[in-house]
Amino acid sequence: MTITALTGEGEVSNVIVPNGTPGFTISPPMHKLGWHASDTRELSFKDVAVPEGNLLGERGRGFVQFLEILDGGRISVAAMGVGLAQGAYDLAFAYARERRQFGKPISSFQAVQFKLADMATEIEAGRALVYRAAWLKDQGRPFALAAAQAKLYTGELSNRVVNASLQMHGGYGFMEESAIARLYRDQKVLEIGEGTNEVQRMVIAKHLGL
Repeated sequence: MTITALTGEGEVSNVIVPNGTPGFTISPPMHKLGWHASDTRELSFKDVAVPEGNLLGERGRGFVQFLEILDGGRISVAAMGVGLAQGAYDLAFAYARERRQFGKPISSFQAVQFKLADMATEIEAGRALVYRAAWLKDQGRPFALAAAQAKLYTGELSNRVVNASLQMHGGYGFMEESAIARLYRDQKVLEIGEGTNEVQRMVIAKHLGL
C-alpha cells in the first residue's frame, strides 16, 4: 500500500506500507451507491513505523508526485465518462428501436430522435477532449488543463446522457434488473473521483490565469 504522509515539518513524501505492518489495519468492505465490483475499504494507521527504504521516490516530493498522478488519473476518469455515456447511448438507441408506442417504434418520434442526436454529438465532443488530453500527455507537453477540462466535461456529459437514456427506457429503466439502472448508479462517482466538478473548475480557472 502506498500512502502520502508527513515525513517531517512541512515535508510530504510517498511511503510504501506493506500489508501486515503492525498498526496498519484494513476495514471490512464499505457499501457504495455504485461501483459494487470495486473493493473500497477504510485504512487506519496507528503508530505505524516503516524504514526509510520504503520511500517511493525522492523524500519531500510526495505532494508533487501526488499532483502528477492526479492529473493523469483525470484523463482515465474522463475516458470512463465517455465509455459510460457511449454505453448508455447504445442502450437507449437499441431500446428506442425496439419499444413500440401507438403502433410504431419510439425512435420514429422526433422528440426521441433529437435527444439521441444530441447525445451522439456530445459524446463525440467528449471523446475529442479525452483524446487531446491523452495526446498532450504522451507528447510530454503540459496537459493538466486539458485533463481537467476533459474530466469536467465528460463527468457532466455522462450524467446528462445516462439520465436521458434511463428516461427513454421509462419504467423498465427504473428496475434494478435493467443495464441502464446500473450505469445510472455507477455514473455519479465520475463527478466526484479525482476531484469533484467544482475542483475541476478551480483547476481550470487557475490554469487560465484567473
